[in-house]
Amino acid sequence: MNLKPVLILLGLALATIFALVCVLLTRERSPRTCQHVPPEQEETEHGQSLVFADLTAEEMSQVVRYLQGHLGVPLVEASRAKPSENCIAWVDVQVPAKAEVLRFLDSGGARPPREALAVLYFGKQPEPNITELVVGPLPRPVYHRDVTVQKYGGKVPYHRRPTLAVEYKQIGGFLKSQVFTSAPAFMQQVMEYDGANLATVTAAPRGFQSGDRVTWFVLFQNVSGFFLHPVGLEVLVDHSSLDISEWAVSRVFYNGQYYRDMVQLESAYVQGQISVEKVRKAPWDGDFSSMKPRAPAAALFPLQFEPQGPRYSVSNNQVFFQGWSFAFGMSVSTGLRLFDIRHKGERVAYEISVQEAMSVYGSNCPGGMSTRYMDGSFGLGRYTSPLVPGVDCPYLATYVDTLSLSDSLRPQKRKASLCIFEQNLGSPLRRHYSNLQSLYYGGLVNSALVLRSITTVGNYDYVWDFIFYQNGALEGKVQATGYPSSSFFHGDGLRYGNRLWEHTLGTIHTHFVNYKVDLDVAGVKNSLMAHDMVFEMARAPWSPEQQIERPRLTKKVLDTEDQAAFLLHSKMPRYIYFAANSKNKWGHQRGYRIQITSSAGDHIPEASSMERAISWARYQLAVTQRKEEEPTSTSIYNQNDPWTPTVAFADFINNETITNQDLVAWITAGFLHIPHSEDIPNTVTVGNSVGFLLRPYNYYDLDPSIYSQDGVFFTREQDFTACEINPLACLPKTASCLPNFPPFTFDGFRNM
Repeated sequence: MNLKPVLILLGLALATIFALVCVLLTRERSPRTCQHVPPEQEETEHGQSLVFADLTAEEMSQVVRYLQGHLGVPLVEASRAKPSENCIAWVDVQVPAKAEVLRFLDSGGARPPREALAVLYFGKQPEPNITELVVGPLPRPVYHRDVTVQKYGGKVPYHRRPTLAVEYKQIGGFLKSQVFTSAPAFMQQVMEYDGANLATVTAAPRGFQSGDRVTWFVLFQNVSGFFLHPVGLEVLVDHSSLDISEWAVSRVFYNGQYYRDMVQLESAYVQGQISVEKVRKAPWDGDFSSMKPRAPAAALFPLQFEPQGPRYSVSNNQVFFQGWSFAFGMSVSTGLRLFDIRHKGERVAYEISVQEAMSVYGSNCPGGMSTRYMDGSFGLGRYTSPLVPGVDCPYLATYVDTLSLSDSLRPQKRKASLCIFEQNLGSPLRRHYSNLQSLYYGGLVNSALVLRSITTVGNYDYVWDFIFYQNGALEGKVQATGYPSSSFFHGDGLRYGNRLWEHTLGTIHTHFVNYKVDLDVAGVKNSLMAHDMVFEMARAPWSPEQQIERPRLTKKVLDTEDQAAFLLHSKMPRYIYFAANSKNKWGHQRGYRIQITSSAGDHIPEASSMERAISWARYQLAVTQRKEEEPTSTSIYNQNDPWTPTVAFADFINNETITNQDLVAWITAGFLHIPHSEDIPNTVTVGNSVGFLLRPYNYYDLDPSIYSQDGVFFTREQDFTACEINPLACLPKTASCLPNFPPFTFDGFRNM
C-alpha cells in the first residue's frame, strides 16, 4: 500500500482542523458589537410636553401665509426688504400662560391653544413701527391679535428695530459704491482696496440718544479670522432715514485721527498730512489668525461610548434620564430654554432659560469704545451653530435639528444644532474609603446628562449647557470661545488691552449672562430663605475658664423684592434657597439652593444714560414675584435704543412681598476678559466658564443618588472581583464591545 497519499490527506486534514480551531478561538476572543439595552422611561401623559414645543416648519409656513393674506398690506421678504417696506422679521412659538399650562399638565384641564408670535416691521406706514402679533390657533390659524401695547405699554418706535441682515448688506453697498469711491487714492494705495478685500464689523448701540441710527463700522482685512486684522479705518454711517439714498457718512476715523468724511481724509492723504500706517497684506488663510492646526495628527484623543446604549431617551421635545425629565426648546432671540423640569416625578422648576448675553468694550478707537453688544437682539437662537461630532459634543451624542424663521419667509433648518449626551465626568460624585474600624469602599461615578447648544454671534461662540446630576442638582453653564474682538493698535492703546500682533489691540471687555429660573419647589408657592454663618464666642462647658470660637448657623426670611435684590459685587448669603410650604422627614422646609459661579467685571455706572436698558446686570441675583407681564429681563429692542429701554429690569423690583408667592430668580454671571497673546488665534473655554447650580437643600430625606444603579460598594470580606458583588468587575465582559461610530457628517456649510 502506498502511504504517501494517505499521509498527504492526513496532513491536509490536520491543517484544516488546526485552521478551524484558530478561527474559532480568534472569533471567541474578538470583541462583539455593543448591544443596546433600552432605557427605562418614566410614564408620562402622551404628548403633554408638546405644549412647550417649538414651531414646526409647517406651522411657520402657515403663519406666514396667514399674515400675507390677512393684514391688508404688502409684505416683502425680509431678506430683500428696504427700510421703507413692510416685512416679517421673525416668527416664534407663543408659550401659553403658566396658569393655563399647569391646569393642563396637573389638573386635567384643556390643552391651551397653540399660537405663534410674529414680529413685523411696518416701514411703509404713515407712522412706521414694530408690531408683535399673536397668531392662532395652529396648525390652521384663523385669528391674530396685536399684543404690542399690552406687552410694552405703547407702540414700539421703528428706530428700535433690530438690524436685519439685508440692512447690513445695503450699508455694505453704500460704503462700496458711494463712500470708498470718494477717496480713490487713499483706498487704492493705503488699503489696496479691490472691492472685496475688506470686511466690516458693526458697533452697537447706534448713537447717543433715542431716535439715532448712526453706526460705526470697523474695517478689517477680509481673510480667515478677520476679527484680528484691523486696518485702522472706521466709518460712522447715518442710516436713520428710511430712504437709502439719504444715508450719509457722519465721521471717519483713521489711525488715531478723525475726519469729517472720506473726502477730507482723501485730501489730507494726497497733501501728505496724515500719518499712514500701512498694514501688511495677510494671506487668505489669515496667517496668525488661522484655525488650521500647526501640528500633524497623532494618536487619537480619548472617546467615550455607551457599551449598552444611551441610558436616556428623547421623545419629541422631552428628555428622560435617571429620574429627570424636562422639555426643551430654542427661542429665536434668547436661545436654549427648558420647561417642566422634574426630578423623581416632582416638578422642581417650571422654566429655566437664557435671557441675554452682553459685552461692554473699551478701546481708544471709536467702534470699540462705543460697543455694548446685547446679543439677544442679534438672536441667540437664530445664530445657533451646527455642531461638529467629536469636538462640539461627544461623537455618539444624540443630535437634534432646530428650526427658525427670521429674515426670511421660509423656515430654515439647522441640522444637528443641539446635542444630548450622558457624560462620565471622570470623578466620583461621592465616595469613601474606610480604613478605620470596618474596611470597605463605597462610591458613585459622577455621570451626568448634558443638553448643549452653541451660539456663534459674530466673533464669539457661546457654549450653552444644562447639566443634570444624579443627586438632584442641575447646572446652567456657559463657556465662551471664538475670536477676541480687536481694535487697530495706536497711541495709548495699551490702556485698553494688550497688543496681540503688529497692528492688533485685544480690547478689554466684560461678559454678562442673565438667566431666568422659575423654581417651583414642591409647589408653585415658595418663600426665599437665607442661611449663613457667624462665629460666636462661648465658654467651654467642661472648662469655663476657656473660650471657644464656634460657627453658628444664621437664618433669615427675605420678605420683599428689595431684600432679595443683591447688587453685583455685594455680599450675598452663602446659602440662599427657595423654600416650600412642606417639610422633609426631619422637619426642615424642603428647598432648592441657588449657587452662582461668576467672576464678573464691573457693571456700567448707573449714571450712564443707557444703564437702565441693561439694569439686570446690576444684580448677581434678584428674586421677584412671577408675573406674565414680566416674561423676560430685557427686550430685543433695547440694543438700538438703550436710552429709552422697551424693558427696564430695574422696574421689576418694587418691594413687593415674596413670601409664599410664585417666585422667579434672575441670575447674572460673568467674567472680565482682557485678551492676551494666548487668545491668538482663539479664546479657549478653560477659565471662561460661568453659571449657576440648583442644589436640593433638605428637599429629600437623604441623598437621592443612593438609589442610583451605578453605585459601587464592597468590603474586605467580599470577593470584589465577582460581578454580583462589584459591577466594575463586570467591565471586561459588559464593556468589551465595539461601538458603532457612524460616518462623519456636517451640514454647517449648506444653504448659507
